[in-house]
Amino acid sequence: MTPDLSGIDHVHVFVRDRKLAERWYAEVLGLTRSPALEFWATDGGPLTVQDSANTVHIALFEREPLPNRATIALRTSATGLRTWLKHLQAAGLAVELEDHQVSFSIYFSDPDNNPFEITTYEYAEFAAAQ
Repeated sequence: MTPDLSGIDHVHVFVRDRKLAERWYAEVLGLTRSPALEFWATDGGPLTVQDSANTVHIALFEREPLPNRATIALRTSATGLRTWLKHLQAAGLAVELEDHQVSFSIYFSDPDNNPFEITTYEYAEFAAAQ
């Protein structure tokens, strides 16, 4: 039997310009620089950004984005997904809403084409508000 995991610690994301990426992640996703991990952001190390609850962490590595990267998927409530949809559209992002029969997801990308998904499993509640 394998040991238990307690969640995703962080996701590596490749960006062309960390300063621009840091601003985008703050403005669009509300993620800000992690003071506790800022020392890593030297000599090619990541600049880690996090949410205010310190539960979502993305490590921004400055280098050319690579093809065939993984999608970063985040979870929210039905109300949260409606709010995210409006927020991302207001930010001018191309957003796709998908009905997965048991969940709804919105898909979009950052300026370096790193793909994101925000999902709710509160299917009935989200569908009823459509």
